[in-house]
Amino acid sequence: MSAASSMTLDQDDLEDKATIPDGPTYDPMQVSLETSEHPQHISSLRKWLAVVIISSSALCVTCSSSVALFTEESVSKEFGVSHIVTILAISLFIEGLGLGPLLVGPLSEVYGRNIVYRVSYSLFFMCAFPVAFAPNVYVYLIFRFVMGFCGAAFLSVAGGSVSDLFSDDTVANPMALYTISPFIGPVLGPLISGLINQNLYWRWTFRFQAMWIFSQLIALYLLVPETYVPVLLKRKAYRMRISTGNPAYWAPLDKQDKHLMHAIAVSCYKPFQLMIFDRMALLLNLWTSLILGILYLAFQAFPIIFQRGHGFSMRATGMTFLGIGLGMVLSISSQPYWNKLFRREAAKHGGEAPPETRLIMGQLGGILVPIGLFWLAFTTYPGIHWIVPIIGSVPFGAGIYFVFTSTFTYLVTAYRPIAASAMAANSAMRSSFAAVFPLFAGAMYDKLGTVGATALLAGLTTVMAPLPFIFHRIGPRLRKNSRFTIS
Repeated sequence: MSAASSMTLDQDDLEDKATIPDGPTYDPMQVSLETSEHPQHISSLRKWLAVVIISSSALCVTCSSSVALFTEESVSKEFGVSHIVTILAISLFIEGLGLGPLLVGPLSEVYGRNIVYRVSYSLFFMCAFPVAFAPNVYVYLIFRFVMGFCGAAFLSVAGGSVSDLFSDDTVANPMALYTISPFIGPVLGPLISGLINQNLYWRWTFRFQAMWIFSQLIALYLLVPETYVPVLLKRKAYRMRISTGNPAYWAPLDKQDKHLMHAIAVSCYKPFQLMIFDRMALLLNLWTSLILGILYLAFQAFPIIFQRGHGFSMRATGMTFLGIGLGMVLSISSQPYWNKLFRREAAKHGGEAPPETRLIMGQLGGILVPIGLFWLAFTTYPGIHWIVPIIGSVPFGAGIYFVFTSTFTYLVTAYRPIAASAMAANSAMRSSFAAVFPLFAGAMYDKLGTVGATALLAGLTTVMAPLPFIFHRIGPRLRKNSRFTIS
């Protein structure tokens, strides 16, 4: 049973009585969930089906961010704008993804997960049409931003659904599936975009995307149950009041003095307060932001490397991103090893491993990312076979998974009292980096060349690589002195 479902009334509240005018007096009665009613006790098939749908919805959202890549040239010609303006279709979408969690996080804690999923994904679907049928570049870019904002629920709220459905002992594998989905999405986007735009009109890219979004929306409505325990308790209390005629049944959410606007205001300033006053959170956020920025910069760099350097077609260039995707898939296959490692560390510390244990995975990721980038940098010459730089992107993709999984789990466990704000801070910063990096990619590669530009990025990740090693060693001391973390 969750902590929310075991909340009790204050002593003063217990002395109050619920009354009906000219009728009997009732003792307040708090409802609780039966074991069979708890989301962790529904069948494994239904739980995994829900996780797969939530994860594929997150994949669809992030795929939408990069699917605009190979539409840029056609959009530029049709609307009479420069190439840098068309890149904004990706940048604005990502910025919407970063800002959306500041709103949907508080909403999910008041109204539950499902209503947020359904409303946000319905709006996400509706906004796909103005993009696909945009009469001018202004409508096109505005609704790309709104699409990102609406789809953000699956980068902030969805992780809560996964943890609602599974106990701490069994959540690692479903959480790993959910964690990798938003990072496979951007890699899948250029592949889909290249296949469509090789032979079809650019608007078909977004028409196809709308059809995919619609299928996900139907699955969300039909197959994903509400999992947020406080909302389930509130609904049960309402049913009990209606069926018995007794108004004294209550749930903890009924008694909480929820001010939605205040919650939204807190969710907006708390993440930035955390980054200003806690250097450990700031540096970890900066690390993940740099890596995500490089991933999105690659959407502009790979066409330069493979289309211009190796003469690839649009479709073939889209397929070059499969190396990054393969690295991510290979890395998630190592999850059983990490689960065993975390259990062993937990046994050494009385059943609960310190948060710094999670950074061990980040240490491997911190090494793999610069290795992959340096490999890619020095094999981009046209005289070197094209498969060599693609192989070099495999450790880069694997490192991305290890870095993000490690950092996310560390932020949630180390900053448990304000875990939502810690994740919102990370989301806002990394989305800002990912939005900006593609805008200067072309100029940087023209100025420095494919070797110099990629090596510069590899050097920056090398500078940041020691962070998980440092925080693994001194993290407990830093947490002890921080007002935001658990000691």
